[in-house]
Amino acid sequence: MFTGIITASGRIAAIADRGGDLELAIAAAGGGVERLRIGDSISVQGVCLTVTRQQPGLFFADVSRETLAKTTFGRLAVGSRVNLEPCLRAGDPLGGHLVSGHVDGLASVVEVRQDGRSTRLFLELPDGLARFVAPKGSVCIDGVSLTVNEARGRRFDVNIIPHTQQATTLGERRAGDDVNVEIDLIARYLQRLTASTQE
Repeated sequence: MFTGIITASGRIAAIADRGGDLELAIAAAGGGVERLRIGDSISVQGVCLTVTRQQPGLFFADVSRETLAKTTFGRLAVGSRVNLEPCLRAGDPLGGHLVSGHVDGLASVVEVRQDGRSTRLFLELPDGLARFVAPKGSVCIDGVSLTVNEARGRRFDVNIIPHTQQATTLGERRAGDDVNVEIDLIARYLQRLTASTQE
């Protein structure tokens, strides 16, 4: 589990083809990354990956074809900056909301607008995900826990404060970009529970 509070920024140091899957080498330091061990989970751009090996200043993770198809990982290149959050440990503060690192789909950035010192991102979801995003609810974008401002149809918007613009990749997003989206866990389970009672 994660909280959507990004603690470190990393860079893709290498991408290796492993028979259709990929192995990523990610350069990172600080923000709890130094405590990583082989087998640990880490959120990379909102995707839960497993640390498979380590070298000084680097950790490695495998990326399956499913992850490549359902996330923005197929577009990463050497040098790409990524948001990082080590998994939640007992006693850690829960500053965002509960995040699993299981990306539900992609949203497209349709507009980026200055809003005071913040940047407001306007995003469009696929049809199947739009009903899970509610005004003042939580949503995870590229691993970052955010509060939804407004939601209408397939579109919603969020504000990116100056700290988040600098500490995460969200300050780099432009119209036309896709981002990884994880809907709120509570919304996901409520939908499943209500669907099963109607069957």
